[in-house]
Amino acid sequence: MGISSCVLGSLLLLVAMVFSVVSGDPLVPALCIFGDSVVDVGNNNNLYTLVKANFPPYGRDFVTHKPTGRFCNGKLATDFTAEYLGFTSYPPAYLSQDAEGENLLTGANFASAASGYYDRTAQLYRAISLTQQLAYYKEYQSKVIRIVGQDKANAIFSGGIHLLSAGSSDFIQNYYINPVLNRAYSPDRFSNILMKSYSTFVQNLYGLGVRKIGVTTLPPTGCLPAAITLFGSGSNQCVPRLNSDAVSFNDKLNSTSQNLQSNLPGLKLVVFDIYQPLLDLITKPTDNGFFESRKACCGTGTIETSMLCNGRSVGTCSNATQYVFWDGFHPSEAANQILAQDLLEQGFSLIS
Repeated sequence: MGISSCVLGSLLLLVAMVFSVVSGDPLVPALCIFGDSVVDVGNNNNLYTLVKANFPPYGRDFVTHKPTGRFCNGKLATDFTAEYLGFTSYPPAYLSQDAEGENLLTGANFASAASGYYDRTAQLYRAISLTQQLAYYKEYQSKVIRIVGQDKANAIFSGGIHLLSAGSSDFIQNYYINPVLNRAYSPDRFSNILMKSYSTFVQNLYGLGVRKIGVTTLPPTGCLPAAITLFGSGSNQCVPRLNSDAVSFNDKLNSTSQNLQSNLPGLKLVVFDIYQPLLDLITKPTDNGFFESRKACCGTGTIETSMLCNGRSVGTCSNATQYVFWDGFHPSEAANQILAQDLLEQGFSLIS
């Protein structure tokens, strides 16, 4: 009986990770991250925006036990990904003081909470749009070239992994609450607008020498604690309409990505399925060692996020490892670790 490709891929990945640990070198030269609050590590800290997480209890379980701007009690899925790839530090927020000199050679994080594929989503919340994130990336490339020269820089850009996580804010923080948008466009047509932005972004990265890109699907948006509170009409269950929109968007993301990979020679583009792994944690929490998946850890667990999740929030849990969600929209560190393991298995082709 033969070994399945999935098992073989996992074994090869394990061998590569062991080799990385022994040699002391990461599996790829750099890790660059774009997107929204799911992957923001502090770029919003110094922006004139209310969408921040640089205060307690955010970060209470992080390695420093201090808030960093991550929308989590501890590490993000991308932090675990960086560790699994063999990096000894996390890609710094590009707008932070850490993003300078040789720290840039192993990548940077350009993500901004409340950003999305639709630039007006970011503008609503004074976040960094995806267009501006790309402009910062071009600036980043210029800095890397000045440090190591064009040839070595090209190897970093082409060999590094570039991750993108966006779309949730476009729907939850804009489309669903914006009568101008949802009257003008059906969810399907709005998704098409987002796909055009995604395609342009990937093509621009490709034009800058990037050859390894990973993009995450939408999560089951109708199952996020705050989404149930806001859009569930009093129900305590996942909102089917929102989940249906997410599934439809994800189908478009997959087909669009296949077309991009077919038309851009040498591009490795992987769509990471976040929807099903997170849905499994939500619908079968005890199977994965969790106690609570409807309510988040912070405050009442029904809506608190950003400024509403603060040191005075009444009801915040003492042990976040029992919760799938840290706040109304974002997974806990424990959930992020499981999701990161799924990401790594799905993204084997990016590091092979």
